[in-house]
Amino acid sequence: MNIFGIGLPEMILIMLVALLIFGPKKLPEIGRSMGKAIKGFQDASREFESEFKREADRLEQPAPIAEKSVQPIAEVATPVAVSSEETKEVVTASDA
Repeated sequence: MNIFGIGLPEMILIMLVALLIFGPKKLPEIGRSMGKAIKGFQDASREFESEFKREADRLEQPAPIAEKSVQPIAEVATPVAVSSEETKEVVTASDA
């Protein structure tokens, strides 16, 4: 039995030290709270893993091809004549 790199003799020693420090009345309460904490950590880990897998699957799927609607060009843009005075006004306005 090897949990977190701790063997059975080390686990027994840790339990005896915890029993001496906390006493027999507090030890079950501490065990319950540690069990709940470990269970919460495992649940969060599973949730993170499933979210990660979902995102990886979503990224691996090819993007849907949007329908391209090709419309003929109805109007051709005609050049607009601009006088030199209007050009000067635009240039001076942008310089300011």
